[in-house]
Amino acid sequence: MIPDLPVDLDLIKGFLAADEATALYDCALQACSLGPVLEIGSYCGKSTVCLGLACQRGDSTLFALDHHRGSEEHQKGEMFHDPELYDHGEALFDTFGEFRRTIRAAGLEQVVVPIVAGSALAARHWNTPLGMVFIDGGHSLEAALTDYRCWAPHVVRGGILAIHDLFADAHEGGQAPYAVYRMALASGLFEALGQVNSLGMLRRL
Repeated sequence: MIPDLPVDLDLIKGFLAADEATALYDCALQACSLGPVLEIGSYCGKSTVCLGLACQRGDSTLFALDHHRGSEEHQKGEMFHDPELYDHGEALFDTFGEFRRTIRAAGLEQVVVPIVAGSALAARHWNTPLGMVFIDGGHSLEAALTDYRCWAPHVVRGGILAIHDLFADAHEGGQAPYAVYRMALASGLFEALGQVNSLGMLRRL
């Protein structure tokens, strides 16, 4: 359980189970002493609150990376499209306003640094070592591989790589995050720390 939650996580739009939220908080609290934390795929800020509160407690910083245009499944006409997050004036899906309201309500504006960009663009000149990386961006194989290849090398020794939506059975969910998780293990650079629901956690060796 996350102590002293300033907001009700159940009221924040997102796709994070309660046990996964607690696991993210615990991992970030442990890892933020090694360096700042980066999440890929903030959506409306549910996971950002969990990670941000840990960073706040650890006197660290959370970089929240998201282009805020949604993944393939969030677009108009798709399964997870939310009409409340669709900007009719721009004719685009846009989660950034909702994300900022969440961060403000949680009192994390001095902890969270939003990065509104794609993963490859944000990583192009990145040089800051990271205590933890949480991958929860696009679930196509191309997007998941890009996130992993761009950001896993920045995790310091002893740091944590967490990957959301791991499903070994293709009937339960998409396979791209699981493929990236197996790639991380096969690299010899990470060891498994276990899995909570669909959240897999690894430590950099």
